[in-house]
Amino acid sequence: MSERFIHAQALCEGDQVGPETRVGAFSHVNKGSRIGAACSIGDYVFVGADAAIGDRVTLESGVRLCNQVELADDVFVGANTTFSDRKASNGHELGRDTRTIVNGRAWIGAGATILAGIEIGRGAEVDAGAVVTRSVPANAIVTGNPAHIVGYTATRQHGGQEQHPAAPASGSVRLGVGDACLYRSAEFSDLRGSLTAGELPRKDVPFTPRRWFLVYKVPNREVRGEHAHRNCHQFLVCVCGSMTVAVDDGADRAEVMLDTPTLGLYVPPLIWASQFRYSQDAVLLVLASDPYDASDYIRDYDAFLHATTSARDAS
Repeated sequence: MSERFIHAQALCEGDQVGPETRVGAFSHVNKGSRIGAACSIGDYVFVGADAAIGDRVTLESGVRLCNQVELADDVFVGANTTFSDRKASNGHELGRDTRTIVNGRAWIGAGATILAGIEIGRGAEVDAGAVVTRSVPANAIVTGNPAHIVGYTATRQHGGQEQHPAAPASGSVRLGVGDACLYRSAEFSDLRGSLTAGELPRKDVPFTPRRWFLVYKVPNREVRGEHAHRNCHQFLVCVCGSMTVAVDDGADRAEVMLDTPTLGLYVPPLIWASQFRYSQDAVLLVLASDPYDASDYIRDYDAFLHATTSARDAS
């Protein structure tokens, strides 16, 4: 196994630097920090006293990791990115047990600023120069100041009023994400207006709803959902305005734009769903197969991945 390399002009006070890791010139690694194996630490990097860095992590030149920062395996951090100290944006001191966590395979572009005490989800992407003031969901893409979600990684685009191949004139089509399907209902229009209708639990909705709710007045940059269900089936229709749903089965992801009442999205159990890009006038109708049950929700993405793996192994 290759030995670690620490440049002669680097200051490395700690001894917890893994094999095959390289530390560049003029970098400062404080005592008490931990750096895993096969990492690349560029020039002029600062690593705080209790920072924890996993394996195969890249910190490009000029990165500043303050105390209480934890980077999981395979994280990339672009040049001149700053992880702030314990001072929150409102100037109040954060608790001593509050850490900034970046989960595995996340990517952070050059010049980003990450405020203290937040979590960046697995596989998320932070655009260059973004100022991240709130936690970022798994696989989300964020940009701007303050950073907001503009999409999800490795997703296929579906839906919309245009006749996309994935949204036929009527009937349903699978999205390639578990059993999630996009349905289009017939529309009937004349001088008096338009009407769309469906029957359930027949071809239009694949289950008998036992609950419904409406989501509306959502600020454009807010994200809703961000969970999966263990047993509950859902059917989503944007009855006014538009919004986008990202669906994820743990292996594949797709984005669906719902911008007409004739489109409905079926979300079966064990599909992680997030809703974003709400228009100001958006009204989302959700039909659910079961009454509300808090224990049916999976709100942690790693727990969701574990549940999907267990379900595949059991089948």
